[in-house]
Amino acid sequence: MGFKVAVVGATGNVGREMLNILEERGFPADEVVPLASHRSLGTEVSFGDKTLKVKVLDNYDFSDTDICLMSAGGDVSKQWAPKIGAAGAVVIDNSSAWRYDIDVPLIVPEVNPDAIEGFKTHNIIANPNCSTAQLLVALKPLHDAATIKRVVVSTYQSVSGAGKAGMDELFEQSRAVFVADPITVRKFTKRIAFNVIPHIDVFMEDGYTKEEWKMVAETKKMLDPKIKLTATAVRVPVFIGHGEAVNVEFEKPISADEAREILRNAPGCQVVDKHEDGGYMTPYESAGEDDTFVSRIREDITVENGLSFWVVADNLRKGAALNAVQIAELLIARNLITPKKAKA
Repeated sequence: MGFKVAVVGATGNVGREMLNILEERGFPADEVVPLASHRSLGTEVSFGDKTLKVKVLDNYDFSDTDICLMSAGGDVSKQWAPKIGAAGAVVIDNSSAWRYDIDVPLIVPEVNPDAIEGFKTHNIIANPNCSTAQLLVALKPLHDAATIKRVVVSTYQSVSGAGKAGMDELFEQSRAVFVADPITVRKFTKRIAFNVIPHIDVFMEDGYTKEEWKMVAETKKMLDPKIKLTATAVRVPVFIGHGEAVNVEFEKPISADEAREILRNAPGCQVVDKHEDGGYMTPYESAGEDDTFVSRIREDITVENGLSFWVVADNLRKGAALNAVQIAELLIARNLITPKKAKA
């Protein structure tokens, strides 16, 4: 007996990717229902060889739904996640609405799978920020080996992190440059084509942006509250795939060779680290891949027990849709959820 899965925000970049990944991984679903707002009623989305018609969230009855994958923004999640959870479906939410709630587990399955047990309070599980997810897949095994004291990270985040509007803006501005049309800025604060913007999300009182704050708060919640982390989040003119330059200071000695071996054996990680032209991964190459790739691993001689490295991953997959599906798989693997149909 399979599960009934709803996907809220099914017409967006991440929602469509959730549908793709459910089908690719052979998720044990008897029924998958795509949901969105009224303006998407009747829109068709792909699910493997099938075409599914989108239904309206406002009118939907979740009483027989087992799992709800949600990627429709924080406002929708705040309104609907408690209602869906109260109806008995487990909500796995991709927005930031529930990440910092003490009663809602924030999960990357390779990092803190045991925390999933806490979902029963509200029937809600939070997906972390895309840039945090890939970072922690790389940091977790190193932290286990040598205990992280401090992390300095600079992100190179693709425009798909800002949704379809961000991807459209990069395409339209790039075309305008080549045909000498005026550049129109809508989604981003400055021109993104052939440029980089050191600003993602809103500014906070201390001068950091909320995107940078998210990485700090989520690392402390999922990995270790003692870790000190500072981030600079930068939007770059790449369609899919986030890159991160990471500098880590450890309590215990750890060499670059030891780090490579640890990461090669870590779940969800691949090491691509040859000291030659092209011997590293780029965001472009990570698009469509499930793993987090670590390259340019080297010792930082300016501090005791320091390493620097480069991390890339597909932000729509491991940074969002894939991680959500992996959380659903973890619920099933640990027998924390059974199909409602089977109970009936």
